[in-house]
Amino acid sequence: MLQKYELTRDLAQKTLKIKEFAIIDKRLKNVNAALLRPEDYALLYEETYESSTIQDAIAEGMIALVAALRTPSFYPNASNVAGIAESVTALYNGAGETSIELFFNDNNTQAEAAAN
Repeated sequence: MLQKYELTRDLAQKTLKIKEFAIIDKRLKNVNAALLRPEDYALLYEETYESSTIQDAIAEGMIALVAALRTPSFYPNASNVAGIAESVTALYNGAGETSIELFFNDNNTQAEAAAN
């Protein structure tokens, strides 16, 4: 399955929002992610976190960050959550970036990232 995660850091609201999308149309499952349009993805779930919680978890390490990101309703698999946690850390430690898109494909274990 092809999945996309949008990570958005809102500096004014002091929040981090993660949106999880997936390709659910079987005709699109073998299409390269670069060729897909935003409307090809279906929103599966959205989670919002307080930035202070995320910053505290980053300071404690990757295990604490993964635990903070996973909730009863949002529980990405191990490889996806590792990529998400790395991107969240980059988003909070980076200069100026406020959003990142991550693409995961079950047929390909590597994630593709695009910063905005």
